[in-house]
Amino acid sequence: MLGYVLVGLLAVTSLLLVLLILLHRGKGGGLSSMFGGGVSSNLSGSSVAERNLDRYTVLVGILWFACIIGLGLLIKASEVSGS
Repeated sequence: MLGYVLVGLLAVTSLLLVLLILLHRGKGGGLSSMFGGGVSSNLSGSSVAERNLDRYTVLVGILWFACIIGLGLLIKASEVSGS
């Protein structure tokens, strides 16, 4: 039961993490400027919004990492008890 919850949470946090990372503004050259990220725009928001986006991204990343660790421990425990 816990495994299903962790897998579901992992799927949700993975999608959220991808979306939050894509919302970040590019900081310079590279791949982000190749796809139009280098164009400056006034629609990107204030620095408070960027800080909140950073906080949400870190929080979702920590939850994602905790799901990975939890699933690893759950699989390890099922292997030990199964054999």
